[in-house]
Amino acid sequence: MTVKFGIQIEPQMGFEYKTVEKIALEAEKIGYDSIWSSDHFFLDAKSEDRNCMEAWTLISALAAVTKKIKLGTLVTCNSYRYPAVLAKIAATVDMISNGRLIFGFGAGWKEIEYNAYGIPFPSTLDRLYQMEEAIEIIKLLWTEPKVTYEGKFYQIKDAFSAPKPIQKPWPPIMIGGMGEKILLKIVAKQADYCNFMLRPNLERSLEILKAHCKVVGRDYDEIGKSLFAVGIPIFVSKSEEEIKNYLKDISERYNRPLEAIKERITQDAPGSWVGYPEELIERFEYLNSLGFDYYQVMFSGFDEKIVNYSKDFADLVMKKL
Repeated sequence: MTVKFGIQIEPQMGFEYKTVEKIALEAEKIGYDSIWSSDHFFLDAKSEDRNCMEAWTLISALAAVTKKIKLGTLVTCNSYRYPAVLAKIAATVDMISNGRLIFGFGAGWKEIEYNAYGIPFPSTLDRLYQMEEAIEIIKLLWTEPKVTYEGKFYQIKDAFSAPKPIQKPWPPIMIGGMGEKILLKIVAKQADYCNFMLRPNLERSLEILKAHCKVVGRDYDEIGKSLFAVGIPIFVSKSEEEIKNYLKDISERYNRPLEAIKERITQDAPGSWVGYPEELIERFEYLNSLGFDYYQVMFSGFDEKIVNYSKDFADLVMKKL
């Protein structure tokens, strides 16, 4: 199995563009397969003085200055852009990057952003079915000359997307989210990749996806499995003292008791991505055995020290997998 790693950036933490550009260029040199941006408008209600770059604008800028690293959204919120408009945005980024886009997609969840920007916040069920209709529209616009679509939530008439994506039939579609009953059924029908978050009962989620694939007649092994460890950022070191200092720093940054941080990293099955190289390699090898072949890693901070952390991880873990 070929294992790929990408670096995930949270613009809502206050990044400057030049910092993200440097991280992307260094990640390309180091050998990371991809760089990812979350799709948020702000971190919290007190973020008026904290930068949060718009995701698609950011990756389009990175597409123009990088050469081979793939670019993705982890994940785009369907509610924030009409699907026909998003199809054109994504096709444009795929064209700028010469076929390096990965289309990360989700139903949306952060209600505070919806309310602040005047975007309707439907029920979870409606957001999921809106996402499914959106995927159908986007695929049609990427592959057909002209499209008319009459859905429950979205309607388009004689619409077309020019340009079309460079990648055929479309850029890889990676659906992410926490749901199992409906979300994973949509994955089984529509996705090229499913993005999971590091959490207990991963094996159960995979079995549920397998069952959905059987129902809809999809080959389970045809769907790629990727994993993002949201929460405690990744850190690897051969030094016990450095690991202790890192956890202390995280405790202070998140304003949470150190013991709670330690408990969190031991409860996130199959073990957090904080520790000695041998420990992390063992955890990734276990995940590989479950069928995961793509990992998005997030490093602590919103400045250029991410470059050093990513080099350490690449040298001590990534290159050995």
